[in-house]
Amino acid sequence: MRKAMRGSSISVRRAMAAFGSALNDVISLIVFSFLDLLDILFCFLYKILDYLMEAEWRPCYCSSSPKDMITSIGKILVSESGGSKVVTLSSTKLQLEDISDTLYSRPCLLSDVSRLTVYQLCRLKNISSSDASTVISSRGGVVVSSTSGNPTTTFTVNSAIIQMLRGKIGSPKSHPVPRWSDCHCANCNPISQDTLFVKAQGPQDGKMVEEDVLFIHGFISSSTFWTETVFQYFSSDAKSRYRMFAVDLLGFGRSPKPADSLYTLREHLEMIERSVLEPYKVKSFHIVAHSLGSLIALALAVKYPGAVKSLTLIAPPYFPVPKGEQQATQYVLRKVAPRRIWPLIGFGASMLCWYEHLSRTVSILLAKNHRFWEIAFRLITFNRVRTYLMDGFFGHHHIGAFHTLHNVICGSAGKVETYLDVVRDHLNCSVTVYHGRNDELLPIHCSYAIKSRVPRAQVKIIDSKDHVTIVVGRQKAFARELEQIWKNAKS
Repeated sequence: MRKAMRGSSISVRRAMAAFGSALNDVISLIVFSFLDLLDILFCFLYKILDYLMEAEWRPCYCSSSPKDMITSIGKILVSESGGSKVVTLSSTKLQLEDISDTLYSRPCLLSDVSRLTVYQLCRLKNISSSDASTVISSRGGVVVSSTSGNPTTTFTVNSAIIQMLRGKIGSPKSHPVPRWSDCHCANCNPISQDTLFVKAQGPQDGKMVEEDVLFIHGFISSSTFWTETVFQYFSSDAKSRYRMFAVDLLGFGRSPKPADSLYTLREHLEMIERSVLEPYKVKSFHIVAHSLGSLIALALAVKYPGAVKSLTLIAPPYFPVPKGEQQATQYVLRKVAPRRIWPLIGFGASMLCWYEHLSRTVSILLAKNHRFWEIAFRLITFNRVRTYLMDGFFGHHHIGAFHTLHNVICGSAGKVETYLDVVRDHLNCSVTVYHGRNDELLPIHCSYAIKSRVPRAQVKIIDSKDHVTIVVGRQKAFARELEQIWKNAKS
């Protein structure tokens, strides 16, 4: 009898779970179809507002215009099978810089219909390669053909990328920085545009530094994720031996937020080198990184294989791409942002990933007006709740966040396996991976996938903790664990 009742209860739970999943799918389809349409409407709205405020509109990835592609020198986007690259042409070298195709190719029903309509209009106009040098492609870019004595070469170019790079290739900037929709305060617009904001903490009273530690925060966060948590809980012994650096990544916190940057993995690495490794003469170091920062940490470790003493990754966004998957970047995009309304943190990630103009709206409402929200939070909480996480969120930049999300998380889809192989075969450092069992944004198997690639990696699953509370809320214990990792690495 009890077995029958238990079996019946399990069947009911399974039926309820199946019903809930189906309901989530149906509601998600309706909600995201509406958001697809809303993002298109906001695209037109921002073009009008940008033109009224600045006499030109900000380039976006919704569509491309052939006249925007005309440039005699600089960079173009080359679309290849399995990825895309920005090609820099010069007399001395050919530099390739990876750009994720998820920036300009995020398939949805309304965007596909829109692009198909544009493509059919072009066919009706009978535009041929002999009559024009640029042709609108069905992917929302421009196809540029070259037949000067060589076999025809076709490139897919996106106008937003070209326009954002014009400032880098010597063309005068016609728009102000910051833009009207960005925050104008001093914290969001530092005087120095060449280096990141760095919070350094080291031995006092002239004591010698024994080792260096670099802390890298996650997406839409800042150095306060570390300085307001674990920094204050390190032991006096650790503070007397280690020099610790917590950076605000490019486009976040109090670091520069250049409007013409594509916020590639290469740019993030170069800024860390210029802001920490070079000025502080760091020769060897430990790395502690959270979420998005884990990908930057892996790239940094691969670039300096002999310098890294230990590698600690918290909730790394690593999704192994199945064999046979033709579009690795699109696969990771679907994993990170599944276009579902539940769980809510996944819904938020989908909003930021899929909708360029809706995410800009959120940035205007929150980041541009962060001073108002900071005051409001202090009044509501009577200063009883620390708001450093909110400060990190409000301090982000729309262009920086949107491009970093696509170019680092999605764009590194085909690289992470290579990075992990290098860590496994060519680095002698210890590798420790932390993950919260209740993390609804990044599943636990992301961390286990790293161990399957790097067998010596130690994976520690923390019960009752999620993507943020894996550090915040257990900072004292985590500080002690980090100190032990560093000591073991030295021995």
